[in-house]
Amino acid sequence: MSHTILTNPDAKLSPLVVLYLVAVALPVRYSLGPIQMTGLRTVLALVFVPVLISYIRNPPAKGLSTDLLFALFAFWSLVAFSQTSPTHALENTGALTLELLGGFLIARRYIRTPEQFRATVKVVAAIVLLSLPLAIAESITGHPPLIALVNALPAVTSVAPLSIEPRLGLERAQVLFAHPIHYGLFASTLTALTFVGMAGSWSLWARVIGLGLGISASFLALSSGAFLSVLLQTFLIIWALVFPRWGKRWLFLAIIALIAYVTVDLISNRTPVRVFFSYATFSAHNAYWRGIIFEWGMLNIWQNPLFGIGLNDWVRPQFMHSGSIDNFWLVLGMRYGLPGFAIFTCAYILGFTRVLLSSVPSDLSDIRRAWVICFVGLTFTLCTVHIWTSIFSFVFFLFGAGLWMISPAAVTKKPSPKRATNRFTRFAAVPA
Repeated sequence: MSHTILTNPDAKLSPLVVLYLVAVALPVRYSLGPIQMTGLRTVLALVFVPVLISYIRNPPAKGLSTDLLFALFAFWSLVAFSQTSPTHALENTGALTLELLGGFLIARRYIRTPEQFRATVKVVAAIVLLSLPLAIAESITGHPPLIALVNALPAVTSVAPLSIEPRLGLERAQVLFAHPIHYGLFASTLTALTFVGMAGSWSLWARVIGLGLGISASFLALSSGAFLSVLLQTFLIIWALVFPRWGKRWLFLAIIALIAYVTVDLISNRTPVRVFFSYATFSAHNAYWRGIIFEWGMLNIWQNPLFGIGLNDWVRPQFMHSGSIDNFWLVLGMRYGLPGFAIFTCAYILGFTRVLLSSVPSDLSDIRRAWVICFVGLTFTLCTVHIWTSIFSFVFFLFGAGLWMISPAAVTKKPSPKRATNRFTRFAAVPA
């Protein structure tokens, strides 16, 4: 079924989206009695109810099933926490609801056109551009300037500056977030969103600069997990450029990946998961460590399948003194049990596949391709890192920002021949 999509240059980005993204990038914290608050949680607490009411009054045309599943997950987290961590159930469920549903609903309500999506990418690019000098300074000195500045202010604090062993002769830059991995992940989203998603809106050189900006900033985090997202997105971009008009190119790539998985499983004395970790980390030690985390994490899930372990410590070998779990998907199962994991991943897979398989006109194909490539990279990266607070909210804000493509709404556009002839891209148009 074909769609006639006419864009509207007056469909501007809501100031609330800009406020949200600024709050994501400002590492401000303070205590409200026993509750730990961040700048982002404060913004979301103030706007959550108005945004929810506005969303209910103006629901999106399609994709409600994904929205309802995320809401169901928030409810299940209260049920699970009440069984495993009852003294902290309300506080943690409230924080989860604000950070997951707050950002997600802002995106679902206020990002519904290609202009609004591209404007969102521009704001993210501007934040990364402004943060890059801070990242460079931190990589050289080891001191995060913005975090130090916030800590010097009265009545508020910032995230804790981390002392981590340098890599490649550089300090690891956390810049805006609680961990360098989070900064690298934040910057990595620009890889496909600028180079592919801004085709037809930015010149080729502007898109190359955006691509370089995302890669450079992500590299300074010196996180193999975060940089894995960059590498995967770059590979998929190159694949699309090499086979611009081959309609089966993505199916062929999926078949290659499946064959590779089966081959590794048959001929290697290690599981495919351990082989993946060995290539997705900077060192053999980290790969070995993540393999142990995965195996013992799964043991915890099978021992606590219904409600998970909540906020309690997890069972692991005595030599594993750190309780850190570098796998977002694994944490879901461990913390919320198999029902929580199933609800969340169903929402994620359902939203992703509906955008992937949606029928969009040719002028939206680059945006869809960029969003899909971005989340392919993020999906694999989340197997090697855990995300929380601001970056957790941002990832699923960005997820919600693409769901309007399930059923793109028709809006008015004035003809613009100049824009139409200035489209620098080799990506083939997707048939309507």
